[in-house]
Amino acid sequence: MKKILVLIMVLTLCVGCQNKKLETYSNTSIDAGFDTFITIQAQAESQEKFDEIFTISIDKFKELNQYFDIYHTYEGVNNLKTINDQAGIAPVEVDQSIIDMLNVAKEFYDLSDGELDITMGALLKVWHKYREEGLLYMNEGEFGRIPSLEELEAAKACSGWNNIEIDDEKNTVYINNPCVSLDVGGIAKGFAAESIATELESIGVTTGVVNAGGNTRTIGTKQGDKPWRVQIENPEANGTTLVVESKGTASFVTSGDYQRYYIAEDGKFYHHIIDPRTNFPADHFHSVTIITPNSAVADALSTTLFTLPYEEGLALINKYNNEHPDAPVSAVWLMDPNQEVLSENTMMAGNYLCVYTDNLKDSIELITK
Repeated sequence: MKKILVLIMVLTLCVGCQNKKLETYSNTSIDAGFDTFITIQAQAESQEKFDEIFTISIDKFKELNQYFDIYHTYEGVNNLKTINDQAGIAPVEVDQSIIDMLNVAKEFYDLSDGELDITMGALLKVWHKYREEGLLYMNEGEFGRIPSLEELEAAKACSGWNNIEIDDEKNTVYINNPCVSLDVGGIAKGFAAESIATELESIGVTTGVVNAGGNTRTIGTKQGDKPWRVQIENPEANGTTLVVESKGTASFVTSGDYQRYYIAEDGKFYHHIIDPRTNFPADHFHSVTIITPNSAVADALSTTLFTLPYEEGLALINKYNNEHPDAPVSAVWLMDPNQEVLSENTMMAGNYLCVYTDNLKDSIELITK
């Protein structure tokens, strides 16, 4: 689970010549979808106005949850499950948001040379089955099982963007191989958070936060052009905290190995972020946090960098930043202290080695409670 805590102070602000005093309001929904919570905080003229903002946000989140769902069918809705069910049978006409999200996923598939691959639904389904079973075993004090190499290789063979056909004119998606399926867990929630934040900006929200289960997107700046202060969760929750400051609109997304895991019969922990090179859970780091303006980008890159060795991940960031100088990416890695990393940007954060990109030198601090 991607989890970030945003530390937000209550602010007041005067807007334009109206000189109206805005108050900060907040509300949380626990049943809006994506198996997570969503918290909206925004400045508004009244509680009634904020309630309208909150309703718009939750309705949008629920809508996107239905579109991106691979497990459930909804009456009158063609979603990712519909596309997967129709694999090898027929194209499916879908909402534009599905097309847009798939196109972003393809962009990062190309950028990462296939490291972020939402066409690996068959492989992820295998690990989902063993993880769910392993969690049941853990509740009974027993160890879970590990899928065989043969099972994983057979599932991995059912992947590849050559099997996905998108018709932008007809708004259809077709999987031309019946064994291939889509799984957008590495990007969907960030895409949803970005969509909601963009919609709130379009209706006049100038200061606020969209927190979709830890996928956090800020809107505007704090009063006095103060930075947002964002806490990166310590996997061991032992009182040592990293805080990152960022001015203006930004997204903060963390991928980590300390949620949604089970212990297998070999005594190892098996989490949910699968490395497409090995077909097994990635084991380079304990968490990777991405800070960048767009939440879909942050989500995609946090998943991608979690599966890449540090040097390759840093090279990918540099490549992206060279191509997108107006929307740069920053990153924070938490890893075992015995790892050797060629970087001057390091510190110990509790029991972890913290490594961060150059553009965070003056924006990251360690707080010990």
